[in-house]
Amino acid sequence: MVKKEFKINGMTCHHCVKAVEVELEELGVYSHEVEIGSAVVEWDENKISEEQIINAITEAGYQVAN
Repeated sequence: MVKKEFKINGMTCHHCVKAVEVELEELGVYSHEVEIGSAVVEWDENKISEEQIINAITEAGYQVAN
């Protein structure tokens, strides 16, 4: 398992949080804690890549900060 915090640009409200949560749930991560501006995600690196997580956040309409 890998656990990492992703800083997310563009989130301003709880609707934003829900949008990211939905995408991460659909991806099938082990666990996630999403707040405005960040997400702490734990996943099985044998099943899901970090790139897939970044893509899921992007699909929700937000950008992962470098």
